[in-house]
Amino acid sequence: MASLIETLEQQLASHNLNLDDWRALLQRLLDYGVLCRDNSQVEADFYDQFVRVQDLVDQYLSLMGVRFQHDPHFRFVRLIPPGARVPGLEDESDEPSGGGFRQRLSQHEIALILVLRAEYDKALREGLIDEQGCAALSLEAVALAMKNLLRRALPENVGERRQVFKRLRQLRLIHYVQEADLDQSESWIKVRPLVVNLVTNAWLEKVRRDVGGLVPQDDESGQVEGDESSKSEKHSIF
Repeated sequence: MASLIETLEQQLASHNLNLDDWRALLQRLLDYGVLCRDNSQVEADFYDQFVRVQDLVDQYLSLMGVRFQHDPHFRFVRLIPPGARVPGLEDESDEPSGGGFRQRLSQHEIALILVLRAEYDKALREGLIDEQGCAALSLEAVALAMKNLLRRALPENVGERRQVFKRLRQLRLIHYVQEADLDQSESWIKVRPLVVNLVTNAWLEKVRRDVGGLVPQDDESGQVEGDESSKSEKHSIF
């Protein structure tokens, strides 16, 4: 009887991949939690490999209760941790998860995600989305939207502000070239369509109706949610 590794090697060989390719792909997915083909040549190569062995990846991750969301149009893959609920994906279990796969964000980061989601929605309505599904925003527009939507400002400290944008870039929610660009209000960033998957339309409307509330935190639904009674400093994007 063939071992699990031998069986996997045979299946990978049919897609012109080997075990080292498989390890690198899975390590990248589990480390970053997302693949976006337009981000870099390295990520494009990983994404192309994923497409070739998507069924194998699905079978492997399902053993851990992990799912993924794949958008072939905008060419991105995002891991969905156990217990998370995401629009468009059926819930496989109502059992709570310990949160080991969940990525924690600060209030500043969640506030920025909410604002970028609102501005992306506006750009979508106005037909200002490019071929990659991205919306271009100036930092001045982001700062203004932050005040209008949430009655708060971007971090005044340059280092803290850079860290907030860097975190969202790591999550492939935005793209910009250099961190120094974040110091200029006339600089521009690109907001990727992945932001739509993190904030539902219903919650976005709730925020708009209640701009005086606290910055929302997560719940177990897999989306950014709010709870005025919570004093937590960290929140989950899943």
